[in-house]
Amino acid sequence: MLADKFLRDELNKFAKYVVQQARTNLTKGDSPFGTFNDTKNLYNSLGFTNPSTKGGKTSVAFEMADYGKFKDKGVKGKSSSAKAPNSPYKFGTGSGKKGGLTKSMRDYVKRKGIQFRDRKSGRFLSYESTAFIISRSIYQKGTKASMFFTKPFEAAFKRLPDELVEAYSIGLEKQIQVNINKK
Repeated sequence: MLADKFLRDELNKFAKYVVQQARTNLTKGDSPFGTFNDTKNLYNSLGFTNPSTKGGKTSVAFEMADYGKFKDKGVKGKSSSAKAPNSPYKFGTGSGKKGGLTKSMRDYVKRKGIQFRDRKSGRFLSYESTAFIISRSIYQKGTKASMFFTKPFEAAFKRLPDELVEAYSIGLEKQIQVNINKK
């Protein structure tokens, strides 16, 4: 049916817009050490499945790397939830991979060349020590919600119903015209 095609087209436009805006937010996002788009892993993982109809329902699904949900919603710290008070995620629950934060932070500080100095001697600390200090702080205080995906999704969703109603009605009109022309 033509109405279904117009519905899928509008959902496809919706999904493309959300992914494009989320990628823009990753590139321009603020973090203490630069953008969120350091390795482009999350950027490249953003996508969506083409709208499909099953059981009379048309849907579209978004895809991203697993850690994208933590960057988007933030994570409460073990001792403070001030940075992400509304986040469903929290450090210290025992559900995450042990040592995963320190390992990823070690890779990050090496890649960026970040090294703290020892207060007494003034010597640079090792990458491992720097990563441990940063990881411990993140673990205790949490991470701020970036909303890199949520904001464009909500903005696009607010304007979606009007476009869908319009597209669906155009599809119905064309379907009626096709049926009339066949007779």
